[in-house]
Amino acid sequence: MIAVEEAIHMVERYYDLVDRNDIPGLVSLFAADVVYERPGYPPLRGIGELERFYRKDRVIESGRHSLRDVVTDRELIAVHGDFAGLLKNGKDVRVRFADFFRVAEDGLIRRRDTYFFSPQV
Repeated sequence: MIAVEEAIHMVERYYDLVDRNDIPGLVSLFAADVVYERPGYPPLRGIGELERFYRKDRVIESGRHSLRDVVTDRELIAVHGDFAGLLKNGKDVRVRFADFFRVAEDGLIRRRDTYFFSPQV
């Protein structure tokens, strides 16, 4: 079982790797059978789909995540934060988000769910 401090460090490292566009590094944090659900995309299943998302499908060109809160019981890590960056279409974007990571016994991320604070209903 992963320690609370390790869980927090892992998600902080994840966002750092994403912001640096270190795809091999960030993918290494996930279990082979990972499931990632994100608004606007079908569920991503497995490392191959996750890697394809970051290399080809992700609409973000670059940016920076700022974490407001990280809460964990080791198996579930909840993150609340802000993202500011540039989309591939040249548009600037600023959005609040919430992420939920489910960690497997081996310490790898088995599931991730992302939510954005934007008007929908």
